[in-house]
Amino acid sequence: MRRKYIVGNWKMNGHITSLHEAQAIEKAAHAHPGVDVALCPPFTLVMAMAKLCPQLGVGGQDCHTLDKGAFTGSVSADMLVDCGAKLAIVGHSERREYSHESNEMVRNKASAALGAGLDVIICVGEPLSVREAGDAETYVLGQVAQSLPMALLHAPKRVAIAYEPIWAIGTGLTASTDEIAAMHGAIRGALGSAANDVRILYGGSVTPDNAAEILATSDVDGALVGGASLSAAKFVPIIAAGEGASNT
Repeated sequence: MRRKYIVGNWKMNGHITSLHEAQAIEKAAHAHPGVDVALCPPFTLVMAMAKLCPQLGVGGQDCHTLDKGAFTGSVSADMLVDCGAKLAIVGHSERREYSHESNEMVRNKASAALGAGLDVIICVGEPLSVREAGDAETYVLGQVAQSLPMALLHAPKRVAIAYEPIWAIGTGLTASTDEIAAMHGAIRGALGSAANDVRILYGGSVTPDNAAEILATSDVDGALVGGASLSAAKFVPIIAAGEGASNT
């Protein structure tokens, strides 16, 4: 049985003074041992958070495709490992849109992360125009097929896919449970021999109010949480909902 996986993405938020929230989240994670919990803060906080919260999965929000070189402003997977990170997010819709990252680049980043020893979360999701046109499943499954690294075949338990409908990220809108179940089921059906091992997370305005319903939905193995992960007061109830869903 796949363990629920609750991951917080702090995006471009947080300073050293924010680490007390991570400590409170780590304490809550310890109190809910049936759930795997991770936080992905800005690069500036990865080392400090990893040292301060050793029992919490700490990760990067991105990584480069190569381990070193003349790439000003970039961070490699090896550098994340050196900072104490355990995982990396790749292919978030904000990276795909604002940094023009292709499926091929996302796949290469995922391969680099796995090769460095990191677990990886690969994000996929459709814009509203695609959803309204009735092409969401075709669009997302195309991203899945082109973004997954070949290494997935050898290490499926180290890979998670986060389905984040772009129209629901930070908007307050959330896909219905029927829409979530349908897309998660379609993604799992496309994974072949890895289907039983890869965890599929939902992201898109996950809150303490809707977490229990979402996490109890068929084929939902966890959540990738944005704004609600910035404070223990909002994130801990989502962790608790994950454990509750695991026990049903």
